[in-house]
Amino acid sequence: MSRHQASGAGAGTAGEAGTAEEAGGEGAAAVEIQVNGDRRRCAAGQTLVQVLESLGYRPQLVVVEFNGEILPRQHWSAQAVVESDVLEIVTIVGGGS
Repeated sequence: MSRHQASGAGAGTAGEAGTAEEAGGEGAAAVEIQVNGDRRRCAAGQTLVQVLESLGYRPQLVVVEFNGEILPRQHWSAQAVVESDVLEIVTIVGGGS
């Protein structure tokens, strides 16, 4: 298990925080994370898959850099997302001419 999987540590903030709804409703425990350079709030105690879904992503259609490392998809359902984690999310786009 990598340092990131064990600790979930991250750094850096920028942009605007998310809404109370994104954080699981008004008064819900929340953490602040960074997503693609923007500060966002999400409900505490969520896994990476849950956070991706709460942000409107379809997990099967994205690649995630988690605290500076590409995190293999098989670890997403066990990876806790905690305060100050940094996610870079890239959507996979298919198609052609």
